[in-house]
Amino acid sequence: MARSYEDVLYTLSELQNQELSIIRLSEPISAANAPDAPKRTSDVSSDAFENPSPASLAADLGHYKELFSKLRFSYLEQVTKEKFLRAIVGDPPQIIEQQENVELEAQLVAVKADLKVQKVDVAAMVEELEARGRELSRRYENISLQTAQLSALPAQISSLQETLIDLRARQAKPSTSPSLSLPLPATLELLSTRQAELDDVNKQLRSLQQSLPRKTRELELLEKELKPLEAQKVATVAVAKEARRRKEEGERGLGDELELKGRWYRSVGTGLREMLGVEA
Repeated sequence: MARSYEDVLYTLSELQNQELSIIRLSEPISAANAPDAPKRTSDVSSDAFENPSPASLAADLGHYKELFSKLRFSYLEQVTKEKFLRAIVGDPPQIIEQQENVELEAQLVAVKADLKVQKVDVAAMVEELEARGRELSRRYENISLQTAQLSALPAQISSLQETLIDLRARQAKPSTSPSLSLPLPATLELLSTRQAELDDVNKQLRSLQQSLPRKTRELELLEKELKPLEAQKVATVAVAKEARRRKEEGERGLGDELELKGRWYRSVGTGLREMLGVEA
């Protein structure tokens, strides 16, 4: 039977409330091996012991290495002195021959070689444990982050459900636009079509914007060419009007000279229009 998210959150919170510490996990084993072991008396910070961190663990490791190095030197010194004194004051005195020293040196070489192998094994084991510790730390951080996200999911789900109910209430009345009632695939297809049309329009707009300066220059040139023609047209129209007026006066008996001048002006205007290609 699948558990609800409330059960999962409760289980994760219970697990997070349990303090994870290698030192604390090792206490039952240490207590079983030495039930009357004395309390920790080193000068390493007790806060680092209660709340370990990578920096505090590295400081503890350096402290213990230095402490054990001094302890080993003191132990070897005391043992050597004790054996020497016993050999001197013994009855009879213990005399060490050269051969015995040679045999002891040979044993020492074998023991050192075995110790070196064990040190290599221990170093490999420590490196493996450090890698596992880092991996576990990363996994623990990921689980903590996922737990926080999971804790925020119920509120988000409730908000989404309220939004969904609101949207369904708004869509209770069918829309008059058929495009608003399309399913998702048809809506996506319509959206892609509209986007393609918009891209085409934008492309045409960019093309027109690029050709606008050239068209503007052409218009300016045409306007410059048109101004003299317009001036000639105005002058020609004025001459034609004057000729018509004089013709009318000539018909009323003012003389044939004005009529001749009007014909001449009219012929000149016609010739100019034909040369310039301008219609009257």
